Amino acid sequence: MEQIHTGNKTTGLQYDDAAFEQLFKAHFKALHAYASMMLHQDSHAEEIVQGMFLKLWEKRGNLDVQTSIKAYLYKCVHNDCLNYINHKKIQLKYQDHAVFTMNGQAGKTSDKIELDELRLRLREALNELPEQCRTIFQMSRFEELKYREIADQLGLSVKTIENQMGKALKILRIKLVDFLPSIILLFHSDFFNS
Repeated sequence: MEQIHTGNKTTGLQYDDAAFEQLFKAHFKALHAYASMMLHQDSHAEEIVQGMFLKLWEKRGNLDVQTSIKAYLYKCVHNDCLNYINHKKIQLKYQDHAVFTMNGQAGKTSDKIELDELRLRLREALNELPEQCRTIFQMSRFEELKYREIADQLGLSVKTIENQMGKALKILRIKLVDFLPSIILLFHSDFFNS
């Protein structure tokens, strides 16, 4: 394969099977070594160089090579290697993101299951409290009213409110002993709104 020059511009390449094979044999090893150096992997380097020669063959009629064919081949391999490297970086970022997202979702799912179980158990435990005790507990913890405010609303003494809260907390502590570490979350989140 030889370049056909008309003045300073290369107008095309003379192609036939024998010339292409000769070009391939003359430059493949050096181009493969160059690609291997860039990629640090022989198998990928071989694929890049073979792919470049395939594209060269497919586009042979439309090529407008402005330099020597050797320089053109090296430039093509160089660009293909950079594209491959960039593609691999994007793949790794996507994989890292996917793993991070999956791990985050797994953690969120586990936390959600635990919180759902805690909600259920708390509701059951609250339903087992005597009615007045349950009302006082809910007004204190969920409506965030002070004992004096609860006493005024229910027409009870502050001492009665304190006794009923103590009773409620004691019963809940026994019924929810398995969830004590998670109970803290209960009163610092929008627990019953979800």
